[in-house]
Amino acid sequence: MSMDTVTGAMKDDKLVISLSGSINSANAGDVERQISALRAANPQGGIIIDTAGLEYISSAGLRVILRLSKDNEDLRIVNASPDVYGIFEMTGFMEMLTVEKAYRRLSVDGCEAIGQGANGVVYRLDPDTIVKVYRNPDSLPDIKRERELAHKAFVLGIPTAIPYDVVKVGDSYGSVFELLNAKSFTKLINAQPGKLDDYIKEFVTLLKKIHATQVNPGDMPDIKAVALGWAAFLKGRLPDDQQAKLVSLITAVPDRHTMIHGDYHIKNVMMQDGEVLLIDMDTLSMGHPVFEFASMYLGFVGFGECDPKGVEDFLGIPYDTAKTFWRRTLQLYFGTDDDARLDAIQDKARVVGYMRLLRRTLRRDPDSDKGKALIAMCRKNLAQLLPQISTLDF
Repeated sequence: MSMDTVTGAMKDDKLVISLSGSINSANAGDVERQISALRAANPQGGIIIDTAGLEYISSAGLRVILRLSKDNEDLRIVNASPDVYGIFEMTGFMEMLTVEKAYRRLSVDGCEAIGQGANGVVYRLDPDTIVKVYRNPDSLPDIKRERELAHKAFVLGIPTAIPYDVVKVGDSYGSVFELLNAKSFTKLINAQPGKLDDYIKEFVTLLKKIHATQVNPGDMPDIKAVALGWAAFLKGRLPDDQQAKLVSLITAVPDRHTMIHGDYHIKNVMMQDGEVLLIDMDTLSMGHPVFEFASMYLGFVGFGECDPKGVEDFLGIPYDTAKTFWRRTLQLYFGTDDDARLDAIQDKARVVGYMRLLRRTLRRDPDSDKGKALIAMCRKNLAQLLPQISTLDF
């Protein structure tokens, strides 16, 4: 089979060279001359080799690309079919160049959004499958990282769904999971509000299992280091004494090599055939549970302090139900009805939670009315809480 076409076009300041057909020893020289002519006519910017139409490439064709890459260090190969991708992988090109597979395309038009977090939105595709669509269009490293974290959690005994496919959704990427007729705790609570206590028990049982799971250092991010970054961001954005107090409190949190989910709420916990499963694993880390409870407090209570719809939109249940769920979770997790003790634990979580929410809002939405209200609320609560808190440990 001869080479069909070599075409080129500028897109976003990059020269996209599209190859189709077959490159072998018979036509590799002609292909290289055509590519060189395209580059000479468009000398500025990087190069992307689009191999969507490429059926085969021999060692002669690989040498053409290798020579091109020496003068174009940021060269990328995209849309490689499984066969072509296998050739690049087998010959070691993956270690020298960025090679991206051609991914199956999906649409989520009309699909139910069953959950969302900082990095993406989870959609129900059909009764058997869900897809997590990432917000960042360059999310392939994030997808790989989440897959690795989910696998590590699964091996450690955490019941979690493992993604089995990567797809393109519009201009973004998504991970596909098989969850046969699984329902989120949000759906279960709305369908059977009388069983709220039963769902809280299941929710807490899984949470305690996560927090009791030992993690090898380096296998997951250290959440304390991440939190110190949040505090560092607020330097100059909070009074110096408050920002210094946050750094001091976080630094003093005892180190733990136990797992935390990082985004644990009722849309990320599913029930499938009586088994509780955890999804959305990109925030998995290790560290003290105070960082987990900080995130949970925001989801169940904090997002609604300015406007209850903040929680209702996020979790999909009434704000009063969310606050009840949060308080009973604390009672069951810590095994006490002592309001003074629970309030003290909650206040520690609130400190970390308000710090995190303040940073996020300052970065993403500082100028809208909603953003301004959240910023004012966080600053006010931190000013009240920080003088009272001497440790974040519990």
